[in-house]
Amino acid sequence: MSDPTTGGPESEPIRIPDEDLDDLVSALTRTMAEVRQHGVILDRLGSEADTEIGTGPGADEPGHAPPDGEPDSSAPLFILAMGGGQYAAELDGLANWVTHLLLPVYGREISSTRPWCSRWYEHPEAVARLHALWLVWQQLTDAEAGHAGPASWHRDHLDHTLLQLRSPDGPFAACTTSPARPAHRILSTPDQLGPAV
Repeated sequence: MSDPTTGGPESEPIRIPDEDLDDLVSALTRTMAEVRQHGVILDRLGSEADTEIGTGPGADEPGHAPPDGEPDSSAPLFILAMGGGQYAAELDGLANWVTHLLLPVYGREISSTRPWCSRWYEHPEAVARLHALWLVWQQLTDAEAGHAGPASWHRDHLDHTLLQLRSPDGPFAACTTSPARPAHRILSTPDQLGPAV
């Protein structure tokens, strides 16, 4: 018998039963999804590495990695706990996700009953809610979340967040919804109104 690696006349092609092909396709699909997610993470880490760590505004604030390059296990995950360059880098990633995925797919028409502000990043409540939505999107669309992950994200996170953000009394309530007359205004919070008389 000849060696199958030499391609001799006696070598036969490898045959895989059809029922095993489905398993292989499924495993390959999961692996490709994981590779794509790793690419996103690597791009994000690369953009964070481009910013100086340990210097500049907010370097003494919580959430900055130590200057020796070791990961800081106490670094905050939520954007409102970040400061300086870390906040800016995280907001840039969030803005990319909102602009290229969230709004094109889930934006819907803007109206007085469903307001949206093109300067959403200046509304702290909107930033907080969208960041939380983005974090859970990353988790539930990962291959490890399984087939039910995206459905859970829609049901448990997306729908509720959009109802809060786009409600007539939400953070964009004072922003004009007409594209012909754009206006932007951040509503006062209770602590900015002063003591009750």
